[in-house]
This record gives sequence, structure tokens and C-alpha cells, in this order.
Amino acid sequence: MKKFWIRMINVCVIVAALIGYSKVTLAHEQTDAAAKAEADRKNAEIAAEAGETGGSYTDGIYQGTATGFGGDITVEVTITDGRIASVDILSAEKEDSAYLTMATDIISEILDAQSADVDTISGATFSSTGIKNATVQALAKGGAR
Repeated sequence: MKKFWIRMINVCVIVAALIGYSKVTLAHEQTDAAAKAEADRKNAEIAAEAGETGGSYTDGIYQGTATGFGGDITVEVTITDGRIASVDILSAEKEDSAYLTMATDIISEILDAQSADVDTISGATFSSTGIKNATVQALAKGGAR
């Protein structure tokens, strides 16, 4: 009989731990969803401000800053002959290096599309969104012709 009660207590402890864990993961999922929605809203706002056309840009070097996973990301966009020639990350001090490394793949997509209207990088969503939004901001400073 004593073993039965010990097993029942163990089962109750395990069930309580699983319930607690599921509540914590649910809270994290809701926080992540809210942060993604906020990032999408900011991206739409920045894109509307920029009036992205994907067309020709005014030649020059422009900087933009936006929030990534760990903090602000600053990029420098070089426009040559009306086209995006390069996007360089000037600073991303608080970004996680693993996420930032993955997120830099978005730069080649921006160059190929000649626009910041590209998909984010899966696995580094917030960091790549930061690079994308900073690029949108820089392009807005350069303006379209």
C-alpha cells in the first residue's frame, strides 16, 4: 500500500510539472507572436513611408537603422547607376552572432530583387527583419527616381 501512494505522488508531481511547462511554453509562443506582429506592422509602416517601387534609386550611400533580435542593426546601402550595388552591416552589437550569420543571407536576396521586399530568413526571423527594415529605411533616404 505504501508503494501505491509513493507512485501516486510521483504521478501527481509529474503531471503538475507538465502542466507548468505547457503554461510557460504557451506564454512564450504568445510573446513571440506579439513580437512578430509588431515587427510586421513596423515593416509595413516603413514600406509605406518609403513608397517602395523596386525601380531606380538615386545614386549615393545611405544608412538605415532598425531593430533586430538583440538590438539595433545599422546598414549602409550603396546605390550605383540607379541599382542597389551593396548592403553592408555597419553595426549589430547586441545581435546573437549565430542569428546574424544566418540573417545575412537576406542581403543577397535584396541585391537579386533590387528591393527590400523579400522574405525573411527562417531561423533568424527577427535579425533578418532588422536588416530588411534598416535597408528599407536607407532606401527611403535615397528615394526612388
